[in-house]
Amino acid sequence: MFMLTKSFFQRVWFAMATAVLLLPPTNTQAAVPEAYRKAWSDPALVAAIENRIEQYRKQEAHLELLDGQGRAIPNATVEIQQKTHAFLFGCNAFVLGQMGEKNAKYEQMFARLFNFATVPFYWEATEPTQGELRYQEGCRDIWRRPPPDRYLPFAKHYGITLKGHPLLWHALNPPWIPKDPEELKKLYQKRFSEIAERYADSILIWDVVNESLVCTKEYPLYSPERDYVAWAFQEAQRVFRPENILMINEVQSVSHAGVGEKNAYFRQVRRLLDQGVQVEGIGFQFHFFTGPVLKEHLDGKIYLPDHMMKVYESFCQFGLPLYITEITIPTTVEDGLEVQAEVLRNLYRLWFSVPRMAGITYWNLADGTAYKGENEALAGLVDKNLDPKPSYLALERLIHHEWKTRLSAASDQNGKVTFRGFRGKYAVRVKAGDVERSFEIELPAEGPRSEHRLQVK
Repeated sequence: MFMLTKSFFQRVWFAMATAVLLLPPTNTQAAVPEAYRKAWSDPALVAAIENRIEQYRKQEAHLELLDGQGRAIPNATVEIQQKTHAFLFGCNAFVLGQMGEKNAKYEQMFARLFNFATVPFYWEATEPTQGELRYQEGCRDIWRRPPPDRYLPFAKHYGITLKGHPLLWHALNPPWIPKDPEELKKLYQKRFSEIAERYADSILIWDVVNESLVCTKEYPLYSPERDYVAWAFQEAQRVFRPENILMINEVQSVSHAGVGEKNAYFRQVRRLLDQGVQVEGIGFQFHFFTGPVLKEHLDGKIYLPDHMMKVYESFCQFGLPLYITEITIPTTVEDGLEVQAEVLRNLYRLWFSVPRMAGITYWNLADGTAYKGENEALAGLVDKNLDPKPSYLALERLIHHEWKTRLSAASDQNGKVTFRGFRGKYAVRVKAGDVERSFEIELPAEGPRSEHRLQVK
């Protein structure tokens, strides 16, 4: 257990409260059933979430301030401000560069909130006709399918981590793929190799197989046991780099159905790992594509918080990073804008508290940018003009205010400052007498504590 002082909590509370006051207020009186609000405000649940966020999302940091002779500097003033998150908060960026005169605003609204972007690698768009590879700028335009090269300068400019989605899926394939399984496998080997050669060093994370447990029998590689999943991971492992994270991803109707061995997705992951298949990340989708489905959630019929927590806890035993990979929360219910904000705040707090959770990805940033009929849900975090909805502001409040550490402290007689903060990169400004120095430190994603020796003068 970490010992935290009263003064520490007072400093953190003051910094957080001051930051939150700078944001515009949101309406918290959304038209949600009382049972929903009661379930999510249950004291035991709230305490569990807060305790887990404190335990799993933060790290203790020790700063030691030294002069040029290695002597401790007592009573120095230290300003500590978190700049980035180690945790990945993301969205798909499927319309990057396709918003016309709003392109710059789209990038700004994306980067203001997120540090993680999903890049489209659907085969029907990367190779619409055989041999027509759409990887670089200048290829023919396809809506929601920009060439992947476009994402590299975007990510570098804003410091965004990229994820490729997907390498293999039974859907959204080009019409020319063969029906013969062995011929199709040869083409997948070619596809994996050319993608890895071009992007393995710039796109860190990959959905290797998508939605295999709802694969249709018409797909040439289908079998009741989904043997193609192990094959795909083995092929991807052969051509991608050790630092790449190779993931599996599944729809929520399967991934959230049952706990432990009662969950088909759990059994699939366990079987793959038992076979020596190197699955390196586990993805869970979470889409409510219509108002009526969201209403079922609000009425307590589906995806109750206690059940969700148990599902994720069961997957934590694999010791792999978990990701919420795709999220859609519509606004087509009564008080839809406020309901969306309240639901997302509750969900993000729960997900952020899960021990092995490494990232959370909303699906479509803006209204009108979803896939075909999904636009009817009006599920964007911003409207068609890219102006923020209450949900965007609610997530901004969580990600960049409640979940970022800012504090002031003074070094003790041994020149030391100890604090507990959210994992990520920090700017540290030290003032000792007439000397003022700035440093950058990092509280990494793993480990109980970090040590930093700062030579101030």
